[in-house]
Amino acid sequence: MTVTISRLYDDYSTAQHIVGDLEAAGLSSDDISIVASNADNWYKGGAKETRTTMARKDKDRDGKDDRVEGAETGAGIGAVVGGAAGLLAGLGILAIPGVGPVVAAGWLASTALGALAGGATGGVVGALTQAGISKEEAPVYAEGLRRGGTMVTARVPDGERSRYEAILNRAAVDIQERGAAYRKSGWTGFDDKAKPYSADDIRKERTIYQSDLR
Repeated sequence: MTVTISRLYDDYSTAQHIVGDLEAAGLSSDDISIVASNADNWYKGGAKETRTTMARKDKDRDGKDDRVEGAETGAGIGAVVGGAAGLLAGLGILAIPGVGPVVAAGWLASTALGALAGGATGGVVGALTQAGISKEEAPVYAEGLRRGGTMVTARVPDGERSRYEAILNRAAVDIQERGAAYRKSGWTGFDDKAKPYSADDIRKERTIYQSDLR
């Protein structure tokens, strides 16, 4: 039996260390996913970028994949892949309504792509709840991504949960405290029609919530 554990981090570099530690501890890259804000365009893709192998869908016959059309909100969609030779070797770019451009890899990236098709399954919040995040916490994770954060999700054997959870907890955001802080500032919930944060917005946000790898 496996359990799914998710954590939010204030920046990609912190999450990158966590992913490396999970892999070093023996967790397969097939069981790890990472989704990171790319609002400041820190990731531009590269030679290792690989197109998704999901079948193309074009019901309206306009020459464009319907799932891509459903995900586009002012940012292009690129590759979304799992990790060959390590999860982080397979990073690709995906546009998420209400969040904006993200860099993603792993099984959750593929789940999100399917869930976002046409917006019929609840968008990113629906994708996160399907991945095992509670309905109460999923909007906070989505908003955290919108504000420049990075989410790491791992599927781990139930008997080894505490060992992997200890790794994921390093420098992770306290999701309940973060949600309370958002609400105190006037936030009432994730809105997939909201304008994504700009690079300047992200920089300002990170000066408020800055985590260092402990």
